[in-house]
Amino acid sequence: LVEPGDTSARNYGVAVDIGTTTIVADLIDLNSRAVLGTRATQNRQASYGEDVISRIIYAEKEEGLERLHHAVVDAVNDQVASLVGEAGVDLNDVTCAVCAGNTTMTHLLLKIDPSFMRRDPYVSPANAVPVVRAAEAGIKINPRGLLSCVPGVSAYVGGDIAAGVLASGLDEAEAPCMLIDIGTNGEIVLGNREWLVCCSSSAGPAFEGGGVECGMRAMQGAVQRAEIAPDTCDAHVATVGGAPAVGICGSGYIDCLGEMFHAGILDRQGKLQGDARGVREVEGQLAFCLVPASESGTGRDIRVTQADVANLIRSKGAVYAAARMLVAKMGMSFDDVHRIYLGGGFGNYLNVRRSVRIGLLPDVPREKYVFLGNTSLAGARLALLSYEAMRKVHEIAERMTYVELCADPAYPDQFVASLFLPHTDMGLFPSVQKELKAKR
Repeated sequence: LVEPGDTSARNYGVAVDIGTTTIVADLIDLNSRAVLGTRATQNRQASYGEDVISRIIYAEKEEGLERLHHAVVDAVNDQVASLVGEAGVDLNDVTCAVCAGNTTMTHLLLKIDPSFMRRDPYVSPANAVPVVRAAEAGIKINPRGLLSCVPGVSAYVGGDIAAGVLASGLDEAEAPCMLIDIGTNGEIVLGNREWLVCCSSSAGPAFEGGGVECGMRAMQGAVQRAEIAPDTCDAHVATVGGAPAVGICGSGYIDCLGEMFHAGILDRQGKLQGDARGVREVEGQLAFCLVPASESGTGRDIRVTQADVANLIRSKGAVYAAARMLVAKMGMSFDDVHRIYLGGGFGNYLNVRRSVRIGLLPDVPREKYVFLGNTSLAGARLALLSYEAMRKVHEIAERMTYVELCADPAYPDQFVASLFLPHTDMGLFPSVQKELKAKR
């Protein structure tokens, strides 16, 4: 079929970040390069498992792969339909889509069996896939529209990280730099224009609102910042949109942990202190009330439980241990890293001082940190708009050397050492050590 008239002025594309917990999509005018709208939604695969391993296991069941595939495709289609409706765009004028996600998410999007990735030697069926018709994957844009997936590196470092490196410019840096993408999977890249190494750690869904009692995505009413007065333990919070608090998102939990530790509500082992103000026993476990029921938008206390703290400490420990192992393997220390780029869902809302205080991020001068937000979506957007960028992201994926931490006998010890606030070795966190001495 040949369209009547000149339709070149009506040419649109979608860039999609397919995260384990959240899916985010941009609608882009390919002529003006303007972003016409952005939508985020929960990855509906979460009902089949909170992390990639549980979803891979589910995919091995009868009809499991089909259900997981439809869960993500339906979510993407709903987002695209909403975006074109809000922008007044004809769906047939959307001619291409670029998706970036971890390797498991890419396989489930394309309905490729991911089961080999959880078995030794943990090899993915495909790190890079060819461009296909979007309709072949079930994505509803122009019937002849194209779908391209950003290539990955290994079973546990996917296209989202290659896209992040592209967006950060780390691959062109003179001095060694680091990209830390904090999400359900904590992926880290270290390198410069001459070399790139990467690794992955299973951070779990706690920083994205999963596995914690009052956890939620960063949407209306989510606590994203918190301060706790050390003398009175009174909490003051800021929420997304300024609405009454209905839950806590990732940056809010990091603030809570950092402030609770500083106020003495938590000890270095992450144990809630029963005699601290605001701490009470609820359903057999201690919990700190961040927002009382009378002030919340749910009519219930917004609180942080002992189980929440344990989950969050495991998540932060996994990220820090992986980053420390990666620099050590290259014969470096964090002092040798020129810039640390921070990606992930809560990007600009992350408080570095409190992140260092709990041992999530290394204790280096604060000016080394650069916030980039959702680097996976940013990289997908670049690849959508430029053939040169798409070619470059393929080169980045090919250049990266993957380090398998699970095969390193030193990693379990590093991980366990990170399960304290901020760490068993306080010498690694001199600013926190100084803060605690000043408090005493």
